This record gives sequence, structure tokens and C-alpha cells, in this order.
Amino acid sequence: MDLSVVVPAYNEEGRLGPTLDAVRAYLDSEAGPGTWELLVVDDGSSDGTARIARDTAAADPRVRLVSSTENRGKGHALRLGVAASKGVRVLVTDADLATPIEELARLTEQMEAGYGAAVGSRAHPDSSVEVHQGRLREWMGRMGNRLIRAVAVPGIRDTQCGFKLLDGEKAREAFADARLDGWGIDVEILQYFRRQGWAVAEVPVRWSHQEGSKVGPFDYLRVLAELIRLKTRAVRRVDLAVCGLFLLASVLLYKGLWTDLDHAYLRDSGQDQNQWEWFFAVTADNVAHLHNPFFTTVQNFPDGVNLMGNTPMLGLSVPLTPVTLAFGPSVTWALVLTGGLAATAASWYWLIARRLVRNRWAAALGGALAAFAPPMISHANAHPNFMVLFMIPVIIDRALRLCEGHRTVRDGVLLGLFATYQVFLGEEPFLLAAVGMLLFAAAYAVVHREAARQAARPLAKGLAIAAGTALPLVGYPLAWQFFGAQSYHSVLHGDNAGNSPLALLEFSGRALFGDDATADKLALNRTEQNAFYGWPLVALAFAVTVRLWRRPVVKALAFTAVAAAVLSLGQKIRIPYTDVVFPGPWRAMAHLPLFESVIEGRVAMVCAPALGMLVALAVDRLTRARARTSAPSTVSSPASSPVRGPVRPYQVVGALAVAAALVPIVPTPFPVQQRPEIPAFIADGMWKKYVGPGESVVPVPLPDPGSAEALHWQSATGLGFPVPGGYFNGPYGPDRTGIYGAPPRYTSNLFRDVRYGGKVPDIGPNWQAQARYDLAYWKAGVVVIPPEDNDATLYVVVEKLLGRPGERIGGAWVWPVGKGS
Repeated sequence: MDLSVVVPAYNEEGRLGPTLDAVRAYLDSEAGPGTWELLVVDDGSSDGTARIARDTAAADPRVRLVSSTENRGKGHALRLGVAASKGVRVLVTDADLATPIEELARLTEQMEAGYGAAVGSRAHPDSSVEVHQGRLREWMGRMGNRLIRAVAVPGIRDTQCGFKLLDGEKAREAFADARLDGWGIDVEILQYFRRQGWAVAEVPVRWSHQEGSKVGPFDYLRVLAELIRLKTRAVRRVDLAVCGLFLLASVLLYKGLWTDLDHAYLRDSGQDQNQWEWFFAVTADNVAHLHNPFFTTVQNFPDGVNLMGNTPMLGLSVPLTPVTLAFGPSVTWALVLTGGLAATAASWYWLIARRLVRNRWAAALGGALAAFAPPMISHANAHPNFMVLFMIPVIIDRALRLCEGHRTVRDGVLLGLFATYQVFLGEEPFLLAAVGMLLFAAAYAVVHREAARQAARPLAKGLAIAAGTALPLVGYPLAWQFFGAQSYHSVLHGDNAGNSPLALLEFSGRALFGDDATADKLALNRTEQNAFYGWPLVALAFAVTVRLWRRPVVKALAFTAVAAAVLSLGQKIRIPYTDVVFPGPWRAMAHLPLFESVIEGRVAMVCAPALGMLVALAVDRLTRARARTSAPSTVSSPASSPVRGPVRPYQVVGALAVAAALVPIVPTPFPVQQRPEIPAFIADGMWKKYVGPGESVVPVPLPDPGSAEALHWQSATGLGFPVPGGYFNGPYGPDRTGIYGAPPRYTSNLFRDVRYGGKVPDIGPNWQAQARYDLAYWKAGVVVIPPEDNDATLYVVVEKLLGRPGERIGGAWVWPVGKGS
């Protein structure tokens, strides 16, 4: 049969007869008497619809009636009709013929041009709407179609026009796969065509609104609801299983933190847990009181802290404000770490499965390595901005879509929005990710020049659109960061912040086969073990690269990993066990804007997703080697059926090699310790008696990057008082060079030196005058010495500086020094 016409009908007694007559007359005159069939699908009508169709079928055997025992919706009716069709092409048209049957000629022209489907469109610029709907109904229809287009089928302006011509075999396959019973069937079918890569033409048609239409003004919302249900059902079980495993792994790593949120402190986080909890608390306080989210004087009083110049992760701390206010910043801290690590793994898994491999478990292994690799786990002790990277794969995918050149404007705008959000999650990891993407793009362009040539123009256009979208959104925050109060221009880390070549081959302290003693010798600290992939994984990556070298993506991934590793060695590359030193390529970048603040050892983190993708490709190759394909047995089931062949020796060897590379770097749970108790003087609010408006609490010693427990005092008690000093990045000196913590003062240096066992100087009138000057600068209301190492010596120092003994109040030594003292 050349053509099958499927007409779904529900309670269409009043107009079905004329519709069938018009369709038959046209097809006889244009297609020929024996080349078509007409199927009427009665969707459980309660009137004479079935009778009219039955009578017509009795008079003309080319007309058939397909009946449903109950009314289940247009989607169910079309599924029945298309399944019963026999045509090389299938036309689905509404019973009201709002689009005249004569418009079939336009759709046929597009099908003959090679399209898999031609769909009538009322929204096409060349369409003719002869009778309009009411204004409200028409406006709601346009808005609904825009929503559907944005959510489901971008690029098709009118998904709901009931006049579509489809390739017969493709139509029967698509409708057999469909699940929706309502109006959303049109979108579901178009989505299926898109997924299969079958071209769809949108064709202008004549259209007239028909009274008694079954499509109501709110049916577009019902379509959206159906699509949401469809997407929910479409989630693969393996995807849910993989994401569940990622979350379980993350929870197990942080189990020590979750078992005692009030007192557990990540042992290897230094003072960063105190700092991050403070960031979450101050952001929530700023949001709750409508204060400037980019600045605060609660820390480093009275100068304050440029929050945009630090890492408060406003992209998470702002939306999590209700959690912070309700449960405290320690809960937010644990949520961000646990959920962020799992979300990052899931995001890499999604990208790898979408772009690189077929086997979902291969993609899961690659995603796990990208997110749980040793350098990521090292930063997961204390730097959520470096391990909560779920937006990076999304940004990469959108950039790849730009290279395809299909919807450049839309993809460019979305890329700009995604980039904006990543700026508020972490700028330095975004910069490192951009370096990785540039390395990959450069390598891929060299090995696949034709692809690079085709992608260049749409990518350039899309990036310009992305920049135009992002800059207005991030312009003010970045201006505040670089030019606002307490801004700085760089943070210098010295010449030895690069990795040792040995660090790329050793195991990290948190790895299953690692130990802290070995790793500590090769890293700045336990939160900066930025390589430590282990020699077995490096060897596996080399073997995979050699085996799959013919694939351009493998060459580009290998180059990216090697280049990032070399850059991470820093400005000077010292050959292990020798005195030989070579200049490193990072030297050319070290003094560039933005790069001057980067710890170059962190560039090795770029290797994690590259290695993860190489491992995913290897595992996918091993699993596909077992698969065999059987030919399809029927037209209705065209997909091939995988048949597992016998396991071969090289597959066993390959699986063992992957296991040998990955098992040694499996992360172990983060150790925790009990955090110091907050003195009752602070926890119970006794300080309020001594601190007036505009005054601060001065802990001894002042909080700094080495000891920031006073920030925990603040975040755990509602930020009721400011403190001088602190742990943050801020300016130092007339050049405003970035440093960690507040610019030192004589009195703060004295307190710090004594706290860590330094010699106590002779304290006379000069020291006392300096102390009065510094306390006045800090607008001190009260000086507090909590229980700590060398607190007895600190007491003597403060007593001599202030010329009077302190009071023991609430477990701390206290000296009132404010205006009311």
C-alpha cells in the first residue's frame, strides 16, 4: 500500500462522514483508487462515530475501522491505527480536517526530498491561518508550544498540528515505542525521530480553526505534564543504579562526618572546614538580612572581606540558605561535600555515556575515576570548589553541541548561562577546566582537521553569544572582586608549588594502597595532593593509548593528560634523585593575569577526566568484543539483539589490568577528629555584656590560616559578633598583593609567636602603647583567651599588655576593653 491515512476519532458523529468523503475523493483523484487505505480509530466514542465509520467501510473496503473499548486519548488511538497500517507512508490527520487534505501534496514533496517525516506547521512563516482561534486561546497555544519546544523538541515551531506524513516503517517503529496516551504523543514521536537521526521537515500549511475542537486551551500544559512523566519513565534503571552507587560511595567516604555533625571535624582539612562553614553561614546571613553578598565585615573587622575574591560558592551557598538557617552550616558543609562529589561523578558519567561509549558500566567507571580520582579526593578534604564540578561536563557537552552547528544561538545562550553559574561555584577550577578543553581542542584539531574546519565557525559564533550572555551577568560581581573593597590582584605561592614527577606515579594518602608518610613528602599539604594517580594507572593509560591510537579522540585525550601533567610540574622541573633542574613550560604562564594566582600543581587535576575517558573507552572496547549481532527478524523490531560470545583470554587480561590500575587508588573514608568545644563565654552569649555596637571580640591569638577556631565560634552562634583577623584572601601593602589572612600587626604577631612557643619579649610602655593602638584599630570590646596550648603564657602577656588581670568567665580569660569598660 503506498499510503495509509489514520484518523483518530472521539465523538465525531457530526463531522466524520464529510471528512471521510473528502479524504476518499482527494485520494482517488490524486493517488489512484488502489494505492491507499483509510483507517478510522474509534477511541471509545459514546455517539455514532463507530457506526458512521462501519457504514463507510462496508461501502468501501479501503476504509477500515479500528476500535478501542474505552476512551484513552489521542495517543492511544494513533498507536492502534499506525500499528494496523500497511502503507509505505502514513498520514495522521485530525477528524476535523482543520488542515485540508489537499495540503498532503506539500508534505509529499518534502518526503520525496529524503525526509523521514514532514509535519504541518501553523507557526511556519509561510503558513496561512484562515480562521483564527480566540485571542486568549491562540496566545496560550503559542506559549504552550514555546514551552514544549524548549523542553522537548527544539527547532520545531509547531509540534501539535494534527497533520503529519511519516515514513511507514519508521512510523510503526516510533509508535510501537511510544507510551503516552494523550496529546503529548506528537512530541514523543518527534523526539523518537530526533533520537534516531531521522530528518524531520516542518512544512507550511493552510489551517482553519474548527468549532467543537477537542483541543482545549490548557491541553498544552497537559502535554508538558505528559512529557515530564515520559522523561521520568525513560530514565534507565542502570542510570539510577549508577547514580545510587555514586551517592553510596560518597556517603561512605564521609560517614565519619555524618555520624556526629556537631563535633566531627575532617582531620586533614586544616582550618578549611572552619572557613567553609563560616562562608556558608555568612552567605545565609547576608541573604536573610538582604546584605551585600559580595562583602562582609564579620571577619577581618573593621576592614572586612571581599567574598567574591574568596570562595563562598554562592551558586550553592545562596540556594542552600534555608538549610543553613534551619540546621546550621555544618549540615550544609556535609551536604555540599557528599552531594557534590556524587553529582560530579554522575555528570561525568552522563557526558561519557552520551558522547564517548555505548556501555553504561564503562561510562560509570570513567565517571567514577573522573570524580573520585586521588587529587579530587585530596581536595574533598577541604576544597568543595575543586571537587563539586558537576557543571564542567555540562559546559563541555554544550560546547560540543556548538561544534555541531545546529542551534548556535540557543546553545550559545545556554553555554553563557552555564558558564555564569560555574563562576559562582568556582573560578579557578573553571580556569583549569578551560585549559584542559583548549588542550583537547588543539590536539583534536591537529589529528582531525576536517572536523575542526567544520566546527570552527559555529563554535566561534556560539562562544561570542555565550560571552555576550555571561558578561552582563557576571560583570558587576567580577568588578567587585577585582576592584571593590578589599580586592587584590594576585596570590603568590612561590616557585615550588608544582608537582614532583614522582607525585604522578605514587599513591595518595587516602588511596587504598597509599600511605600518608610517602605522600606528605611530595605535596604541599594533604589538601593539595594534586596528582598521585599511581604507576599502574599511568601504565594502563599508556597501553590504552597505544592500542586505540587510530581514534582521534584517544590521541587528543592522551595529549591532554600528558600536557596537563607536564604543566603541573611548575616553573622548574627537578629530575628525581638528581640535582638536574629544567625550566618548565608553566614559566611562560606563571605571570599572566589570573594564572599568577593558580597553584600550578593543580593543573594535574585535568588528567582525571582524561584518564577516566581513556579507561571508559578501554572497558567499552572489552565489553563490545563479546557482543554479537543477530539480524532483525521482523519489520516491527528493527533493532539488533546483542548476543554474548565466549569470554576470550585477552578480555580477561584486559579486565585484570583495569582492576590492577584502579583498585590501588580506591579512596578510603575521610578520618575525622573531635573539634574543640566553644567556650561557654561565647556559646552561651556571655560576650554580649561586653561588646557594644560597632565593637569586636578579639580572640588571643587572632584567627589566621593556621588557627581559625574563632570562625567556628561565629558560624555556630549566629554571627552575632565580628572578629579581627581571620582566614581569607585579602590585600597586603600598597601593591595590594594577595595574601592569606589579615595584614599582620605588632600585637597580632606577638600573640601568634607566643602561641606557638616563641620567646616572650620584655613588655614595657612601648608594647602597651602598641597594644592600645591595635585594639583601638580593631574596635575591641573584649579580649578573650580560650583554653589552648600555651594559654598560661598568653595570659601573662595579655595581663602585662593591659596592665590588669583578666576575669575567668565561661571557661575563658576575659578582659573588657570596650567603650563601656
